[in-house]
Amino acid sequence: MNYLLGLSRQIDRLNQHTGRLANIMILLSCLISAGNALLRYGFNLSDNWPLELQWYMFAIAVMFGASYTFQRNEHVRVDLIYGSVSERAQHWIDIFGIVVFLLPSTILFTWLSWESLFLPSWRILEQSGNSGGLPRYPIKLVVPIGFALLTLQGISELIKRFAALQGLLRIESKYERPVQ
Repeated sequence: MNYLLGLSRQIDRLNQHTGRLANIMILLSCLISAGNALLRYGFNLSDNWPLELQWYMFAIAVMFGASYTFQRNEHVRVDLIYGSVSERAQHWIDIFGIVVFLLPSTILFTWLSWESLFLPSWRILEQSGNSGGLPRYPIKLVVPIGFALLTLQGISELIKRFAALQGLLRIESKYERPVQ
């Protein structure tokens, strides 16, 4: 179990870095948006690449931020029974959700986005349909990478839940009961 917990820590560290990257992408996107607005309305200058760069950065923020959010247990949770059961039962609910829902879907989405989204785009070196736009194939790689990161974080969370059930790890829960 010590090896698995070490692996979990490495995955967590990786996703902490991707979370920082997501934060930087949001900041840069805001700066580019402000600069673009200033150029457009202040100097009557406009180009397509800054607009496309913004949505590239937003895609990176969303796809890389998902695994970071999951690692920090700050994702949206539909609470029907979770808040009213013991910590041990919560770990079992998390394990069930990860094994039955998260891992199968993220593995499938990683594969599908690689095969159906990125590879066809990369093979033809897909470009923007807009004049002065950016190449499309590099940003399409972000989708399978994002799902792969979420898959890895699911594995990390699974390891941590099993370690917690064995009393080897205490998981800090940021879960807050909904207002009744």
